[in-house]
Amino acid sequence: MPYRAEYIWIDGSEPTQLLRSKTKVVPDGQELPIWGFDGSSTNQAPGNESDCVLRPVKSIPDPIRGGNNVLVLCEVLDTDMTPHPSNTRAELIEVADRYASHEPWFGIEQEYTFFKDGRPLGWPQGGFPAPQGGYYCGIGDDEVFGRDVVEAHTTACIESGLEISGTNAEVMMGQWEFQIGPLGPLEVSDQIWLARWLLYRIGEDHGISATLNPKPIKGDWNGAGAHTNFSTKEMRQSYDPIIAAAEALGKNHDEHIENYGAGIDQRLTGLHETAPWTEFNYGVSDRGASVRIPWQVKVEGKGYLEDRRPNANMDPYVVTRLITETVCKDAEG
Repeated sequence: MPYRAEYIWIDGSEPTQLLRSKTKVVPDGQELPIWGFDGSSTNQAPGNESDCVLRPVKSIPDPIRGGNNVLVLCEVLDTDMTPHPSNTRAELIEVADRYASHEPWFGIEQEYTFFKDGRPLGWPQGGFPAPQGGYYCGIGDDEVFGRDVVEAHTTACIESGLEISGTNAEVMMGQWEFQIGPLGPLEVSDQIWLARWLLYRIGEDHGISATLNPKPIKGDWNGAGAHTNFSTKEMRQSYDPIIAAAEALGKNHDEHIENYGAGIDQRLTGLHETAPWTEFNYGVSDRGASVRIPWQVKVEGKGYLEDRRPNANMDPYVVTRLITETVCKDAEG
């Protein structure tokens, strides 16, 4: 019996790329073929030469359709079968292979904000809710909104085989987070994109949209980030490499900030648990630092660090590439 394969790819929208997908009905027993799409409608090609190629790179069970249907993450290629300029995955593969001996691991905390009828979910029409305080990891109908979507999304991630490791309500009303990892740089990035797709798709069934806007509401409200936890095998064995990694990230701060998501200056203000985007610092148990070293890491003398700078709308292929290259290249001298 034929099955449905949802081909998912990342478009060429600027300054933040978006997800696209379409369905292919595949004969039973047939391998997933390459496919194509109109790149002139996704900011990836001109109208007079609009064909782009979809190459399947990862397939997982489709938890929405069920059965033998699948979700298929694809790379975008030009018709000469070389990576399209919007294909940031290809560049990550080169860096991940180069530094594979360091065994880099990532755990990414993806924050997002639910919206309905043009305002964050749960917010009163034409006004503001109570100030932040009770919403973070809150409980109760007056504190938490969108839990049904979160539960459905978590179940879908588990059923599809994604390495989701937790969820929680965030500081601003209507804001949530899920975590993926720990995994290698390529795998964690693939899974973040697939988990995002599932979040958007499940939101459709509930009449709710999820946004990765890093500062969805101006003023005294938390932004949305993608705190990125990172370690190498050396960091997992002793403490000095963790300090060296933090200092290496500081040396390359400007390049990271430029590539950690559009609108980063709106979120990294020095308020709301952030360090100013123009500065770099690190500290133990410091959520106001650019890079935080968890307290238990200091006590145990080994572990990982948390780069708190990436925006919610970051490209995980870019962020994991930069962190891997910056830290591992510095470690090799």
